[in-house]
Formats: sequence, C-alpha cells, structure tokens
Amino acid sequence: MQDSIFTKIIKGEIPSHKIYEDDDVFAFLDIHPIAPGHMLVVPKKQVEFIWDLDDETYTKLTLATKKIALHIREVTNVPYIGEKIIGVDVPHVHIHLVPFTNVEEYHNIPDSSAEPDHAKLANVAELLSF
Repeated sequence: MQDSIFTKIIKGEIPSHKIYEDDDVFAFLDIHPIAPGHMLVVPKKQVEFIWDLDDETYTKLTLATKKIALHIREVTNVPYIGEKIIGVDVPHVHIHLVPFTNVEEYHNIPDSSAEPDHAKLANVAELLSF
C-alpha cells in the first residue's frame, strides 16, 4: 500500500500543525478549517476504513479523540465539539473534530482552493497543543 498523505505527515515528510501525538494516534489542524481549531485525528496505522481497524486501534483512536475534544473545549471555551467521519477524500481513517457555537458554523464548507493561512494555523496550534 502506498503511503497516504496522512502517513507522510505522521512520518514528518510533509509539514503539519501538530496538536497531539502518542504511540498510536496523531492529531493535526486541518489546513482548510471549518472553524478555528478544526483538526484531524488519525491512527498512525494506515487503514482506509474505520470499520476495518482492529478493536485495539479503534479503541485507542476513540479514547484519544475524546481526550483531544475535551481539551479543545476547555482551551477554547467553545460549547460544542462536532465529530465527523467522512472517509472519502484520503484512504486513511480520520476523524474531524470541529469546535462550533451554532449549527450553521458546524456545517460551514471552507474554500479548499484558498491558500492555507499558516500564520493563523500556527497561532491556533500553539493554543491547542498538548
């Protein structure tokens, strides 16, 4: 299997705004965020579909996602952290965590053709990093 863009990010071959890392999970900011703090949580093991993860990896991913979501909520004081598992754009399991204050904000679709604002992302990463 060819390395996904997320595997390349995990290996440090592609830069990212890392928020969290442990032995099994890696979390980094989405470069086209729905809202400030929107991030992706991925298992380090590259598997295309979430339902194909072994139970141990699935559990570690889920528990890390909860830990990160609670951290985002505490640090940003945003009342809601949405979770999306879409899985069609990159063949590597990934969970989107999106801080939001109202449903319209949660369903916002960012302009993915725009150049990422890395300075703004770096500021958010500094705020949210563990």
